[in-house]
Amino acid sequence: MMNQINDTGVLSSQLSKVSNKYKSYTINNFRKIPQIADNFSDEELFEMEVVATVLPFKSNNYVVNELINWDKPRKDPIFNLTFPNRSMLKGHHFDMLAERMKFGADKAEIESIARKIRMELNPHPAGQSKLNLPRINGNVVEGMQHKYDHTALFFPKQGQTCHAYCTFCFRWPQFVSTDELKFATKDIENSIAYFRANPQITDILFTGGDPMVMSPRHFAQYIDALIDAKLPNLQNIRIGSKSLAYWPQTFLEEDGDIILGAFKRAISEGKHIAFMAHFNHHVELTTPAVQEAIQKINATGARIRTQSPVFKNINDDPKVWSAMWKEQVRQGCIPYYMFVARDTGAQHYFAVTLERAWKIFREAYQNVSGLARTVRGPSMSCTPGKVQILGVVEVAGEKVFALRFLQGRNKNWIHRPFFAKYNPDAIWIDDLEPAFGEEKFFFEEELEFKYKSIFRHEDIDDYIGVNYSQN
Repeated sequence: MMNQINDTGVLSSQLSKVSNKYKSYTINNFRKIPQIADNFSDEELFEMEVVATVLPFKSNNYVVNELINWDKPRKDPIFNLTFPNRSMLKGHHFDMLAERMKFGADKAEIESIARKIRMELNPHPAGQSKLNLPRINGNVVEGMQHKYDHTALFFPKQGQTCHAYCTFCFRWPQFVSTDELKFATKDIENSIAYFRANPQITDILFTGGDPMVMSPRHFAQYIDALIDAKLPNLQNIRIGSKSLAYWPQTFLEEDGDIILGAFKRAISEGKHIAFMAHFNHHVELTTPAVQEAIQKINATGARIRTQSPVFKNINDDPKVWSAMWKEQVRQGCIPYYMFVARDTGAQHYFAVTLERAWKIFREAYQNVSGLARTVRGPSMSCTPGKVQILGVVEVAGEKVFALRFLQGRNKNWIHRPFFAKYNPDAIWIDDLEPAFGEEKFFFEEELEFKYKSIFRHEDIDDYIGVNYSQN
């Protein structure tokens, strides 16, 4: 096995056979979409361009023609999921950039303004650019993150784009021109060395971007490298992907058999393949193409687990969630997570309150059978770990949020309940304070002590996710 895998050929194998079918739309050509021209004014199109100068935009003909209801696009969940609108930037950010674009500022000035705005949007939430970097002998292993004991994230260089971009995506820095914000590598051998040095790791998660934009040949090379390495601790190979929703043809064309074959080989070698599918609305599960692709993946022995955040303007309705979970189970998928909108990018546009997220989850959960109740949430993927909102309760006369860790930087935190003062406006852990007169949440001192060597004290608030200065 070669030490490095060639980084050319993203989508080339697919597109050589389906070039007459796949068509991407970016800010450079989206005005040519007939449905766009028919439904939006020049001013609205300009507003889309302003937002897309900061936050990445890409769609494709499958999303446009199969998933969006063009009779009412402004209220359509898939349109809001994939196309930018003015409200996705805060007013002062939008005005700052729009003014210069209207007055013909040159490309360098526009990019400088866009970069300034991006840096104010918390491009790497939960401290992932500093706290999650794995090291061997003091040297950072490029293109990886390791936050929880058992799972390491791998960012294949060829998989750092998507068939279409979600407007909420917390990994939006992977798709912009600011290179220092990106994670990526084409060297899996260093990653394999890290797995050997850390026998507690049982799971590798291929992420991005979307690993399924790679040519099937490149994807299979990565899987084969893991198989050939004979890692005794590696049990589960996860693939985080939106491809089933945005381009299910990945698995239906002839080259799709290369991907499916890689799944089968890994399974025959005793590895579990978990396809972590991102579905944000039940509409994404309705086309014949996605249903056939799901059947093909299931036939390999891989298991599809599904996850999504809950968002305003897309799926903040318990009926949407219960319908989605029911349909996922019907097609042989396993509902896995409901997340809360992360504190990055257009959070102000998408976020529902923590109380509202819990109520949506609870009502949806009540209206599905036990087979769909594998799902967990709503969960915040914040710096300390995955924190689940269990509900709003009254304890000793005080109205509080009940919370617990589903994952933690310290595994001893997991499933330990704790309480926060009730805040009806809270949308993230930063908005919560300990209940019952406590000065800090139980995990804060340990977290601060563990990472204080990385930060000056005045900077640590930006990464830990709770406000130490108020304590």
